[in-house]
Amino acid sequence: MAIYLDNAATSFPKPPQVARRMCEYLEQVGATINRSVYGPAQEAELVTLQLRERLCRLLGYGGRPTHAILTAGCTMSLNLVLRGYLRPGDHCIVSAMEHNAVMRPLTALGVDFDRIPCGKNGLLDPDAIVPLIRPNTRLLVMAHGSNVSGAVQDAAAVGRICRERGIPFVLDAAQTAGHIPVDFDGFGCSALAVPGHKGLLGPSGIGALLLAPDFARALTPLLTGGTGSASHTEQQPEFLPDKFESGTPNLPGIYGWEAALAWLEDKTVSAIRAHDLVLMERFLTGLDAIPGVRLIGPRELQRRVGVFSLDFPGQDNAMVGDRLEQEFGILTRCGLHCAPNAHKTLDTFPRGTVRFSFGWATTTGDVGAALDAIGRISRQSERKTPDN
Repeated sequence: MAIYLDNAATSFPKPPQVARRMCEYLEQVGATINRSVYGPAQEAELVTLQLRERLCRLLGYGGRPTHAILTAGCTMSLNLVLRGYLRPGDHCIVSAMEHNAVMRPLTALGVDFDRIPCGKNGLLDPDAIVPLIRPNTRLLVMAHGSNVSGAVQDAAAVGRICRERGIPFVLDAAQTAGHIPVDFDGFGCSALAVPGHKGLLGPSGIGALLLAPDFARALTPLLTGGTGSASHTEQQPEFLPDKFESGTPNLPGIYGWEAALAWLEDKTVSAIRAHDLVLMERFLTGLDAIPGVRLIGPRELQRRVGVFSLDFPGQDNAMVGDRLEQEFGILTRCGLHCAPNAHKTLDTFPRGTVRFSFGWATTTGDVGAALDAIGRISRQSERKTPDN
């Protein structure tokens, strides 16, 4: 049986009620929202509202649940912000660890940007932000946790700097939501983007964007069209969430994600974090005893999530990843992880790394098996290396 250690890409398995609720919608409900008032449509409306409310509670948002915008995923959420707010001549600040979900839209828009320098562990110094600020700086966008190194940035410190200087702060919590506490209000966010399918344990194809009211008013919708509301006019509604939610929503995804968040609320993020910390400590301790392997990212448990990139000097990392699956049944992800500048920052470009990432269903036995496989591959490589 395969050992799944690619939760940074998508969590697996999901809590069992996720699939059950999706099937329940498809087989028993079927109606969409905002278009009708009969019973099944009202039920779907209620589940959708419950999802928004759960997102707000889980992510520390004290505002109205109407400001939890449902999207097709974290990439769409980030595009909604970047394309809806930035204009030619604007300046944006990003970290040196950003994912292409941020960098490709910025590049396509032609917006000028500066990167906050990060150390070889992937962590930034918030004080390095201030010298980058210009009169035309309109936005600061930052990944809370790195999908390459697992490094977790000090979002509260970055948010304070943004607040003091009147710069909207956009946080990409793709790798942290569901694994560590995420606090929209405490961090001083203007926008917070999350995917459904990673640490929040829902299905693919759904995500959310939480918006502060003043920032929401300043955003131009990415899509316009039918919302089922204000049907007397051909103008896009200005009220939320309809302003940003044109078209028929992903109701199977909404049902599945609402069930996932109910499970997560009952389990609690603090319990997930405690589980992750046990696995992380076991993995780091085991790596210390294995020569010929280089850990990428911070060693301090409190500054990371359970995402570990390893470099196998003298070996092809892609071949290592293939061996992990073919010989040991361990599923990882190799390469540059859609974050080329992160790898440049970490000195792993262009060869990339082998990434191991843990989830709620990962066990200490899984971690032990991974360490055993890493040790065997490393020792075999040492035997093949000729003496100098």
